[in-house]
Amino acid sequence: MNHLQAMRVFLKVAENGSFGRAAASLDLSNAVVTRYVALLETHLNTRLVNRTTRSLSLTEAGLAYAEGCRQTLEQLDAMESSISQSATHPAGTLKLVAVASFSLFGLTPLLQRYRAQHPKVKLSVTLLHRPVDLIEEGFDVGIVVPGQVSSGTLITRSLFRVRAIAVASHGYIGANGMPVTPASLSEHTFLAPSANLHNSDWSFVAEDGHVETVTLEPAYSVNNAVMLRQAALADMGITILPENHVAADLSEGTLVRVLASYQIKGADKEVSLVYPGRRHVSAKTRSFVDFTVDYFRSESVPPFPAIFQNT
Repeated sequence: MNHLQAMRVFLKVAENGSFGRAAASLDLSNAVVTRYVALLETHLNTRLVNRTTRSLSLTEAGLAYAEGCRQTLEQLDAMESSISQSATHPAGTLKLVAVASFSLFGLTPLLQRYRAQHPKVKLSVTLLHRPVDLIEEGFDVGIVVPGQVSSGTLITRSLFRVRAIAVASHGYIGANGMPVTPASLSEHTFLAPSANLHNSDWSFVAEDGHVETVTLEPAYSVNNAVMLRQAALADMGITILPENHVAADLSEGTLVRVLASYQIKGADKEVSLVYPGRRHVSAKTRSFVDFTVDYFRSESVPPFPAIFQNT
């Protein structure tokens, strides 16, 4: 027996006071309607309907069961309607994980614009440096760098690439001189990301393609790009940071580019959007994915625009 269907049929019989009228409204035969009610009575081991050749009435048990069916089916219909709405209309809480060093500089403008367009979606944001299992930890979507996420099948959408450059303050360079080759960096105070983010070997590519690798032991290391930038601004030494983290500082002259004729090999970061590759992606996740990809493709919106302002 299809129990839910039987409940719907019985409730229709109770509301119409007739097997025939219930059958007509449900587009079923009288025999099918009668069969469903009989199956329910057998299942419950009690009579629900008093039948005569001319009339139909509910027993006391039938009246109670009809009211229970009505409440149950109304709750079920409301739940299904809510789920169906959430599948087509963005709503609920979106759990987002993002790489902290980039997000601290400019994730908010993206989220503000998304919320303005989708006010029924609540955002729960977690900033991390460590690797994260997207599915195991219950996140809907991530804005991350390579190697930061693990899980089963994930869909990856590239957002932008950030170039790394070496910088120092005018005060530091004035007091210690400007290095002219990668090898001369060993004579300077080096500020580095933590060892788990980058080892002590740095490779520099000259304009002619020649690669020079130097080992730089940091005098100061930290797992946060914001603090590295602050250390450089405090005249503590030379560091390597994503170019857009220090764009305003370079423009204002508070920081200067070091070894500007060299590119730093393997230090650039690809920032991507990732989400579980499920068959049915929720409307809130789909809307955020589409919005974010369009946001960074827009020529009028540079990657994380707030990073061009002082932090």
